[in-house]
Amino acid sequence: PDVPTLVRARMVVYNFKKIQPVPTSTDFIDIVLSKTQRGTPTVIHNGYSINRIRSFYMRKVKFCNTNYTEKIALILTDFPRLDDIHPFYADLLNILYDRDHYKLALGQLSLAKKLIDTVGKDYVKMLKYGDSLFRCKALKRAAMGRMCTIIKRNKAGLAYLEQVRQHMSRLPSIDPNTRTILVAGFPNVGKSSFMNKVTRANVEVQPYAFTTKSLYVGHMDYKYMRWQVIDTPGVLDKPLEERNTIEMQSITALAHLRCTVLYVLDISEQCGYSLAQQTALFKSIQPLFANKPLLVAVNKTDVRSMDDLRPDELDLIEWIKTEGGATVLPMSTFSEEGVTSVKQTACDMLLRERVELKMGSKKVEDVLNRIHVSEVRPRDARDRTTAIPESVRLVRERKAMEADSEGAVAAASGRKTLRDMQEDAGGAGVFSFPYQSYWDLKNEDWKFDVIPEIMDGKNIADFVDADIEAKLAALEAEEDRLIELAALEGGASEEDEEGVETHALAERIRHKKRLIVNKHREDKGPNRPIVGRTKVIRREMTVQGLQKHLKSVGVETGDADLQNVRKRGRSPAPRGRSPSRGMETDDEGSKTPRSSSQKKRKADMTPEEKKSAKLNRSRSKMGVRGDAKSSSRARSRSVAGLRDESMAVQADKVLKKHQRERNVMGKVGEADRIINMKKEKWMLTGKRGIGKTDRR
Repeated sequence: PDVPTLVRARMVVYNFKKIQPVPTSTDFIDIVLSKTQRGTPTVIHNGYSINRIRSFYMRKVKFCNTNYTEKIALILTDFPRLDDIHPFYADLLNILYDRDHYKLALGQLSLAKKLIDTVGKDYVKMLKYGDSLFRCKALKRAAMGRMCTIIKRNKAGLAYLEQVRQHMSRLPSIDPNTRTILVAGFPNVGKSSFMNKVTRANVEVQPYAFTTKSLYVGHMDYKYMRWQVIDTPGVLDKPLEERNTIEMQSITALAHLRCTVLYVLDISEQCGYSLAQQTALFKSIQPLFANKPLLVAVNKTDVRSMDDLRPDELDLIEWIKTEGGATVLPMSTFSEEGVTSVKQTACDMLLRERVELKMGSKKVEDVLNRIHVSEVRPRDARDRTTAIPESVRLVRERKAMEADSEGAVAAASGRKTLRDMQEDAGGAGVFSFPYQSYWDLKNEDWKFDVIPEIMDGKNIADFVDADIEAKLAALEAEEDRLIELAALEGGASEEDEEGVETHALAERIRHKKRLIVNKHREDKGPNRPIVGRTKVIRREMTVQGLQKHLKSVGVETGDADLQNVRKRGRSPAPRGRSPSRGMETDDEGSKTPRSSSQKKRKADMTPEEKKSAKLNRSRSKMGVRGDAKSSSRARSRSVAGLRDESMAVQADKVLKKHQRERNVMGKVGEADRIINMKKEKWMLTGKRGIGKTDRR
């Protein structure tokens, strides 16, 4: 029967994977109470006015009530209502989860929602008449305790709904209203193999019964339309009340889906059931095929063909054609013979049936009334041809005459052009260039002949030289011998001796150059740390080093050849202590060695002399250091405004003293993730009685 348009519009394909997880009763209570504690004020004192105390606890009760109500409402909304969804989904949920148990769990949860609303309203009314902080707090505890007790009573229902949700999330997304091919039959007859061949699905295939235990959906394209193929579990021939949950899934799909039914028969009987048993199952479930296109696929014809059937088996097949009203087609999912034909026939049958259904509905009449096809009626008997300008007609006639003349010339000469060969071979993109036309043969007519394997009753390969490989090997060996002989004759001449030495020297130079280039590339590789130029090991830049390098590349140099280099070299400066160190300057400015008697020990100095000597040493150090650095870089900005070294030391001490406090807490900053309060105050403060450890 046709489904009314209004009901059809209400049918929705549910996506059960979007259902939110259902928490257990304990988790439910913890979630709501923790959210209540975090979402409402937590500080109240006895000195506050009674109105403020009442509103404080009324807010907590209302907040807890709202959280419970919203979460339960979300669960009730996510789970589908069996009366509002497609009958296929309703019966499938009834088979898998038991309709009564499912409705009972949702009904208990809906009742809990109403009870929690009632409790919240009643205790909010009582809190309006609370006369002290203690009484308001007691009413709040009683209200939240009763709400938690209601949730605890629904422990079994919440656990059952969570199991149902997990199973429903694994169900395939089936559209009951789209183009569908339903594959049915006995177990292990090749249903899953057919689905793997025609769709992009990958269903498990094993050589034993009931490999498929649930519905599987695959998709394919035919005539630029998307089709879904449903693989059903195997069905056994027994009464309906004795079938298990796995078989009832197939029965439900056959009963409610408008589709092409593809009933698969195992003609080889390798599934363990005879052809008569498979025909008996066809008869028992035949009422489910009513008003549906029916196609029977005789599978495993690669093992046993239709011609090998016995007369009684042929009678069964004939009964399926005549009495069953089915179209019978052979196929083999192993060799893929007939699979495409079965797929195309099933799709065409369903398309034809859907068109007939639409044409028989009232909606088509409404559409046809709005369609108008215009037809041109001749007003007289005059023949009106297409008007072509005279100039265009002359150009076309001239081109046609030229083409005819070129064709006549080519036909008269008997020559076939390359373009003609291309058109004869299928046109551009298909034509292959005829390289045979450049072959040098005794007879030109042999160029395009196909070389046969057998000619005049003889094999062409027998006339090929059998020793061709041995002859080719001997020819290559002779060529190698001639090349070696030419090399020996050329090496005996004196003129080539210098050339050989030159080549050897050039080869050594090139080898050295390659080593230098490779070393340079290794030094500047991107995966090596960047080293300062002061740390790079430099080549010894001396005259001896230059002579050594030139000698390694084959250039002999003497002392006379490097005179200019020696003149430009600088004499090394003497290193060590300054000669003037330890000298004493007299009144005339001359420096004389300081005697040991003139040197004073530090212990014999007075405090004023010690301070003066220390200041002189610091000044001398700063002067030497400044003279040494002045040529290379400017003075540091940190000591730019300081008078001497003692002032710099004093400034450094002051800097370290002020930075000490920040260094102690250096790991704590604005971007650091730290927890200043290690323990929550609302959990760990307040008085508790003996044995009372409940934080709430």
